[in-house]
Amino acid sequence: MAELSGLPGEATTWEINEQEEQLKRSLLIFACAFMTFAVTFWLAIYWMLGTKLSSNVPLAYQAISVTSLVYYHRTRDFVMFRFIQLCLFLFAPFIMQWSMGSSVTSSGAMLWALLAPLGAVVAVGWRESIPWFIAYIVLTVVSGFFDYFLGAGLYTGIPLKTIGVFFALNFAAMSSIIYFLLRYFVLESERMKSQLGRQHKQLVEEQEKSERLLCNVLPNHIAQRLKSKPGLIADGYADVTVMFADIVNFTQLTEEMSPEQMVDLLNTVFSWFDSFSERYSLEKIKTIGDAYMVVGGLICDNRDYVRNIADMALEIREFVASHPELVKHNLAVHIGIATGPVVAGVIGTKRIIYDLWGDTVNIASRLTDEATGGHIQVDKTTYNRLRKYYQFDPPGITHLKGKGDMDTYRLIGKIPNTADD
Repeated sequence: MAELSGLPGEATTWEINEQEEQLKRSLLIFACAFMTFAVTFWLAIYWMLGTKLSSNVPLAYQAISVTSLVYYHRTRDFVMFRFIQLCLFLFAPFIMQWSMGSSVTSSGAMLWALLAPLGAVVAVGWRESIPWFIAYIVLTVVSGFFDYFLGAGLYTGIPLKTIGVFFALNFAAMSSIIYFLLRYFVLESERMKSQLGRQHKQLVEEQEKSERLLCNVLPNHIAQRLKSKPGLIADGYADVTVMFADIVNFTQLTEEMSPEQMVDLLNTVFSWFDSFSERYSLEKIKTIGDAYMVVGGLICDNRDYVRNIADMALEIREFVASHPELVKHNLAVHIGIATGPVVAGVIGTKRIIYDLWGDTVNIASRLTDEATGGHIQVDKTTYNRLRKYYQFDPPGITHLKGKGDMDTYRLIGKIPNTADD
C-alpha cells in the first residue's frame, strides 16, 4: 500500500522544498546585485553634484560583495553567501552614514540597512530574522545617540539641496526595493501554491486510482483494513460458503480461437459473473484460468449468504445456457459449492492477493471437478441450509480425492412460493 500512495507525495514535497530554496536564493542574489549597482550609482551622483566623498567604503563593499558572489557560484555554499550579504546589508549603510557625519548629512543612508532583516525574512525565515532586526534597531539607536550628542554643529560641506535630493532618492529606492522584493516573493509564492494545488490534485487522482485498483484486487473491507493499518492480514471464519464455477470445454475452444477472441469471450463471461456477485453481496476471490471463485459469509451483515450463493449459481447456469456466444461454442458450466470454516488472508508484497484456504475450499473445488456440464453439486452442510427452499436430486455418494466418499447433492432450482420465507 505504501508503494501505491507514498511515492507521489514524497516527490511532490521534495519538488516544493526545492522550489522554495530556489526562490530564497533568487531573492537574495537579486538584492545583492541591486545593492552593488546602487552603491556605484549613488557615489557617481554625489560626484556629479560636486560633493567629493571617500570611495573607500563603497569600494570595500563592492569588493566583498562580488567576492562572496563568486565564492557562492564556485562552492554553492549558500549559507556562507547569505551570512556575508546580510552583514553587508546591515553594517555598510551605517558605516557610510558615520563617515559622512550624521543621518541628516548622509540623507538617511542607514535606511538601506533595513534590507538585512527583510532579506533574512525571505532568505532564511521569520524566526532567524529576529536577531538581524534587533541588530538593526540597536545600530539605529546608536546612530541617533551620535547625532544627538556628537553631531551638533558638525559641518561636512554637503549642500542642503544635495542632502534633500538624496533623502528623496534613498526613500524612493528603498521603498522600491521593498516593494519589488515583496511583490516578487508573493508572485512566486502564488505560482508555487498553484503548482502545489495541481500536484495535490494529481496526487489525489492517483490515490483514487490506486484505491480503486486495490478495491478491484481485494474485497472492500480488506482493502479498507490494509489502508488504515498495513501489515499481516489473516482471519479465521467459522462458517462461509465457497463456490467454484468452471466453464466446460473452454480449454479445447482456446485452440480454435485467436488470443484476442478468447480473452474477449472470457472477459464477457466473468464480467457478468462479477455483476452477479455484486448483486448478491458476495465477494469474488479470484479467477483461475476459466474457473471463477466466489465466497459468501465474509461480511457480517450478509446473513443469507448460503441462499445468495445458490441464487448466483442458478443465475450463472441460466446465463451460460442462454448466452448466444456461449451456446454457439457449445459451452456449459459446472459448479461446486461447500460450506464450512476457512482461513483467509492477504499474501504477497507486489501482486498481492486475497485468498482462502481449508477443507471447505478443497471440497468446493473437487465438487466442481466431479459435476458435469450444467450441474451444481453441493456438500451436505450446504444442502441442510437450503433444502427448505430449493429442490435437490436424491443424495449420491461421490468419492473426493483426499476426503473419501461423501454425500453430495445436485441443486435443481428453487421451490415455488418460498423465495420470501
